[in-house]
Amino acid sequence: MTPSTQIETNIKLPSDQDASGRSFGPEELAAIKEVLDSGTLITTKGKYGRLLEEAFAARMGVKYAYACNSGSAAVHVAVAAINPNPGDEIITTSITDMGALTPIVFQGAIPVFADVDPRTLNVTAETIEKVISDKTKAIIVTHLFGNPCEMKAIMELADSKGIPVIEDTAQSFLAECDGKYVGTIGKIGAFSFQQGKHMTTGEGGIVVTNDDEIARRMYLFINKAWGYGDPNPDHYFASLNYRMTELQAALAYEQLKKLDAGVEQRQKMAALLKKRIADIDGIESYEPADGSTMTYWKYCLRVDDTKIQDGSVGLAKALKTYDVASAPRYVVKPAFKCRVFSEQNTFGDSHYPFNLARPEAVDYSDEKFPGTFKGLHDILVLPINERYSEEHIEFLAASIREAAAQARVAQ
Repeated sequence: MTPSTQIETNIKLPSDQDASGRSFGPEELAAIKEVLDSGTLITTKGKYGRLLEEAFAARMGVKYAYACNSGSAAVHVAVAAINPNPGDEIITTSITDMGALTPIVFQGAIPVFADVDPRTLNVTAETIEKVISDKTKAIIVTHLFGNPCEMKAIMELADSKGIPVIEDTAQSFLAECDGKYVGTIGKIGAFSFQQGKHMTTGEGGIVVTNDDEIARRMYLFINKAWGYGDPNPDHYFASLNYRMTELQAALAYEQLKKLDAGVEQRQKMAALLKKRIADIDGIESYEPADGSTMTYWKYCLRVDDTKIQDGSVGLAKALKTYDVASAPRYVVKPAFKCRVFSEQNTFGDSHYPFNLARPEAVDYSDEKFPGTFKGLHDILVLPINERYSEEHIEFLAASIREAAAQARVAQ
């Protein structure tokens, strides 16, 4: 099988794993050089950690922002700020990165998985309500692929029960829901600066909040619970060193200045791609809910396996002909199928904290997650980043069209 002569074969899509798909420039180099020339690489002594936190808080319209060294650390900081007791339950999604789940376990709480809407792979108020219990300490919502969860209904549910909401916003910088940025709607927002995110430092993260008490606990947890600047500082509780370095902070500070333009370009190119492939039978583009905007960490398709042979897997295989990388079924299996949960492989042979759990909380029966399995079956995840041009989109659209034709189910 060879590519059609109608498709330009010399086009290579920019990758967010190297310089072709990233927005680094002289500004980042100058900031990093300034840090190296100063010889001060720690944010407690340098200036860029503070500058980044102030600028990020201002851009998001929140009172507090605290940088940390990864997106996983950001979620851990958020969970620690909620301060669960051992055996408390934190509701989360069945489809997310492990870095957003193990912090729950490390804080002694039980991850309780909610099902998702198969059309978005996001949790909903309905799926969350089904797993709420008297032991629910917090709810973590993950805005997958830059597509916001339907936060109005989720917040109404959470507020009615007095349960704080943590927003995992790693993939959704500047996405909006009812006129508010995701990450600023719940009690805490957790962001990631990992290599492939909208802005990057390779690894890194940041947490935001408007709550004074929560802010204090997050700041302390990042800093080994040492009260910098307090009259009589001490290590107030058990925590870790999750500080970002000045080098990372300098890079992030300059990356933040480019965030709006990068998001705008992603949205513009996504709209063009949607238009170019809208008429392909058996393929649907993901759509944000009414009142929301999507910022496209990736571009996602639902693939109908009654129209396309082997569905998302078949289309992904056909796309390889055109050197288009894609991820059928995204994470392949739900998080609760991973051995850390299915075998409760945690601390030695203790199975802690799962040994404190209600049986219902750790019931991972497949029939409880119809949306999860349907959503993963249908999804094909395509790359997109701020360096995509119209030429790249035309190539990608043509490749999808021809791949779909090659994989078409005979009628």
